[in-house]
Amino acid sequence: MRFHLSRFALATGFALTEHGRNRFALLLVVLFVPLWTTLAYLVMPDTPAPMQLHATGERLSPRGNELTEISGALNAITLITGFMMFSATFSGSSFDRRLAVAGYPRVHLVLAKVTALALISAVVAAYATAVTCLAWTPRQPLLLAAALFSAGLTYGALGVGFGSVLRREVEGMFAIVMTSIIDLALQNPISSSGADSPVMRYLPSYGAMQASTAAGFSTTPVPRHLAIEFAWFAGAALIALLGFCRSTRSTLPAGPHRPEPGPESGAAHLPTPRRAAAPAATADTETP
Repeated sequence: MRFHLSRFALATGFALTEHGRNRFALLLVVLFVPLWTTLAYLVMPDTPAPMQLHATGERLSPRGNELTEISGALNAITLITGFMMFSATFSGSSFDRRLAVAGYPRVHLVLAKVTALALISAVVAAYATAVTCLAWTPRQPLLLAAALFSAGLTYGALGVGFGSVLRREVEGMFAIVMTSIIDLALQNPISSSGADSPVMRYLPSYGAMQASTAAGFSTTPVPRHLAIEFAWFAGAALIALLGFCRSTRSTLPAGPHRPEPGPESGAAHLPTPRRAAAPAATADTETP
């Protein structure tokens, strides 16, 4: 038991150290989250936006700027967690491969990444919830934090998957940004007229969007949609696990086995060279 705990603690330290070196991501957490959510609240009109909330079945009319701020908070946390996990996985893939080839248990490496992802998502979700509450008060702040946390987990797992599969950094960044933009823009009734479409239920952040909207404008708890988002996280984590196992496999070629040539083998072989015979001593050897 102590062996597993020490290996897990060491791998978690590696993962957190890698994230701590990403100064740009930390700057995004500090500045991008309040900037994006505040601009969404101040710039968007506060006129009511009638919508049907599938999570509770209620017909709501939230203010447009408040609804856009929730969407902006979700967009910020998905981009940040996805970027941080992708960057750590992409830059540390060779180190993880060396550890795995050297015999370090892959289970401990994976659990360490999940732990780091959970800590990052919790911190960013709490921070985004606090920033949102400075502008207006959601009906269920804890539910809002849980929804943001679950969305961060999902996109963090997607970031690990992209980092394990894609070969260039720009490809992973583009994949994360476009997935988040398309995912959340289609669900915002202010920017999309098809937000009530049943197709929205198959988007990665559908459960988090429904739960966060209910948290902002309804008093009805929606555990089912939180469970939907955690199911998305489980699926994304499985894909990330497969990609991680693929990226950490050994790429060293196995040493070729050369059988000894036998009488039945057709391989030609050289005869063993004979030693030169020592010169025979002659009887008439002169003695000094």
